[in-house]
Amino acid sequence: MNKFRGHRQTASTSDTSLDVTSLPGSSNSSDTWVDISSTDYARRRRELMKMMSDLKSMGAEALIDLPSVVVIGGQSAGKSSLVEAVSGINVPRDSGTCTRCPMECTMSSHATSWSCTITLRKGFDNNGRDLPLQKTTTESFGRTITDRNEVEVWLRRAQAAILNPSVPSSSYHTKTIEELRNIKNTLKFSRNVVCVSIEDPDATDLSFYDLPGLIQNEEAETVALVKSLAEHYTKKENTIILTTIPMSDDMENQQSMTLAKAADPNGKRTIGVLTKPDTLGAGAINQRRRWVEIIEGRSEDHTLRHGFYCVRLPDDVERGQHLSRAESQRRAAEYFDTTAPWSGVSDRRRFGIPGFVSDVSRLLIQLIEETLPRLREDVDKLLAQCNKEFDALPPPLANDPQIEVLGRVNAFCDVFKGFVNGSHEDKRLAQRNRALYAIFKRDIRGTAPDFRPFEKPEEYVPLDDTKGKMTLIERDPGVKVMGIYDVSRVIHEAIGWELPNNVPYQAKANLIAQFTRLWVAPSERCLAGINDVLDQVIDTLISTHFGRFKVLEGYVGDLIRTQVGVCKARAQEAIKSALTLETTPHYTQNTHYLQTLREKWLARYKVVRSRASQYKAIHHIQEHHSTMSPDDDSEEASMIMERPMNMASESPVERSFSEVAPVYSSARETPREYDLPRAVASDMVYISPSYSPPSARAQPVLHAVPPVARDSGTSSRVHSTWETPEAKALRALAEAGYANIGIPDLARLLPSDSFQEELVVMADVRAYYHVAYKRIIDHIPLTIEHALHHALAEQLSQSLITSLLIDVASGHNFSERMNELVSEDPSIAQKRASLSTRKQRLSDIRRRLMTFGNST
Repeated sequence: MNKFRGHRQTASTSDTSLDVTSLPGSSNSSDTWVDISSTDYARRRRELMKMMSDLKSMGAEALIDLPSVVVIGGQSAGKSSLVEAVSGINVPRDSGTCTRCPMECTMSSHATSWSCTITLRKGFDNNGRDLPLQKTTTESFGRTITDRNEVEVWLRRAQAAILNPSVPSSSYHTKTIEELRNIKNTLKFSRNVVCVSIEDPDATDLSFYDLPGLIQNEEAETVALVKSLAEHYTKKENTIILTTIPMSDDMENQQSMTLAKAADPNGKRTIGVLTKPDTLGAGAINQRRRWVEIIEGRSEDHTLRHGFYCVRLPDDVERGQHLSRAESQRRAAEYFDTTAPWSGVSDRRRFGIPGFVSDVSRLLIQLIEETLPRLREDVDKLLAQCNKEFDALPPPLANDPQIEVLGRVNAFCDVFKGFVNGSHEDKRLAQRNRALYAIFKRDIRGTAPDFRPFEKPEEYVPLDDTKGKMTLIERDPGVKVMGIYDVSRVIHEAIGWELPNNVPYQAKANLIAQFTRLWVAPSERCLAGINDVLDQVIDTLISTHFGRFKVLEGYVGDLIRTQVGVCKARAQEAIKSALTLETTPHYTQNTHYLQTLREKWLARYKVVRSRASQYKAIHHIQEHHSTMSPDDDSEEASMIMERPMNMASESPVERSFSEVAPVYSSARETPREYDLPRAVASDMVYISPSYSPPSARAQPVLHAVPPVARDSGTSSRVHSTWETPEAKALRALAEAGYANIGIPDLARLLPSDSFQEELVVMADVRAYYHVAYKRIIDHIPLTIEHALHHALAEQLSQSLITSLLIDVASGHNFSERMNELVSEDPSIAQKRASLSTRKQRLSDIRRRLMTFGNST
């Protein structure tokens, strides 16, 4: 058994980086000679190496960053010879690239006789992508090898099995070297690993990966593939990088050093292994001097924390002699001790395989000990995250499939009914529908007749209420301005066999039809918006209640959407019927309200005609001062409306949240903040005595009351400093015994107008518009709610269950159909299986780590 210089080293947990002072041969190294195979350190080293081997067999490398050693180097750098010298086995050698997959070599000195076993660890697919944990495998390859000379052919067989994954690996157990050379492999390279476990009483406990040699003179894809494989290993922070560097070439030309520096810029975990020192001729004095500076750590350009080692490996002649390990090491030691300038270097452990292997082994053990606490923490975190993801998955189906299906259908129907009734905690359906109904109300308000009782109506301001306190900024495009002559023409066109002084009823009917026909488009827009909202709610509820079972979701979803389509069609027909009711006859029992409005509008038109100059558009803009109070209770006291220019291109649902809120007939009807979405409520603009919206300031605003002088004092109330003529007239009439007369009644005292019939028609039509307006803005929303939402909520449960039972009963096997409907989504089942495997594997890894911690 070989004895190497060693010293006891306590792992430092305060500094996780590798420290050169921990290596023998450094300035702080002990000079005590000990038999490291018989010390407590040796026992602990074997236990740590065994634990790492167990963790790798559990697939831990796919989950955590295990400490490891990786050997990289270019072609002809002596990498294969180094691996042979360290492991004591012969590896495959051919011209060009021979190693085409990683080889993990684990050496243990615990056994009393030499043996070798090979396993194949497969964790990647043919494209080099990670396999799901449940598909990763570790399989034994062949028998236990007891003859060192058989290892090379078995390694060739194992690599062929890795490179041809579609062929059973056992078919390669009897292949000869010649047969293996003639095989056309499926893959050029693979990330799957050939694992070689060597039991050698003369070995030093060590584990390392031998990677395919870096190449340059191959296809670009192959070069990149080999480089990517090396980068996959070297980038891990817990990996010690051994880079082989032939001394026959300059350091700057070494691709392996470039790759190692990219992964380890500060050189904290890289060790340089200088090979082929015997290729330097006697005349290469400067080259030798530079290499000595590098070995002694005096080179400013090439410094590594753990330094460089120089090894002389057997040449072709010596390999043919089948020298023993001891003889090869003796010849190398003799070479370094007798050959200048190597013989002059004071640190002799920097030369030869024994010191190099011993130091790397000690460094790996130190790294393992230092990372153990972090590994346990990482596993605990991964296990906690795995448990969290696993718990978030729906549990496997526990109920009878029929109970599960019917339960979910009933739950869906109950929740939808709550949405419709507004009793569910989620109020989105009711709130969004209210917003759409508010827009509908505003649009209907915009269809009001625009009567201006003048010969040239375009020169006068619009009259949108009976008191001259508000105006509509924008009307329905179908509303036409109608003056006194326009109404007169409508009357004359409708005259049949009426007696003189009788206005044809058809004239008023024609004028009424002008605004009622405009109600079709707003009604259709409103219904389209309501349908969009319903579709979104239905889709969300279907996903929520049936999304776990994709087959059930698709099947029941189709049944639900079919029923929704039926109710949509019925709602559309109901809307048409509701609008038809407004076409004929023109009827109301709200006669008091109609008569009151008729008198107000007639008085309004008479007064306006008597003061025509005050209602000229330009004059009115310059002199208008509103006297409207926020508490005004008039029918037309209303909010200013303005529809966006791109309204026609927006969907009804989008408009419900982007347009200005609807018209409210008085301040008392102003919507509370929770009645509409915030986007609607925030756009409400109310008429005030001193305010008009920016877009409305160029619009004519109605003025029916003369300017009122205001007190300059601090009182907020308006005080009249003079009595208006109207007030004087009312006071005089009251003193004369004519009580309960208002300002509108004074219009009756005006001289008769030659267009009295036209004014009466205007007043009648305008009054009826308000009666019909109040009726339609409630009738259409209620029709939609009952014909669509409530009808769907009432019919859905019975319709679904009936359709479901008919479909299932028509099949040959009721039970199979139910099982099919609640078959779990394959992605969820796959994720559960993956997480279950991951959870089990992490638990095993954690248990192994904790077992080691407790045993020490």
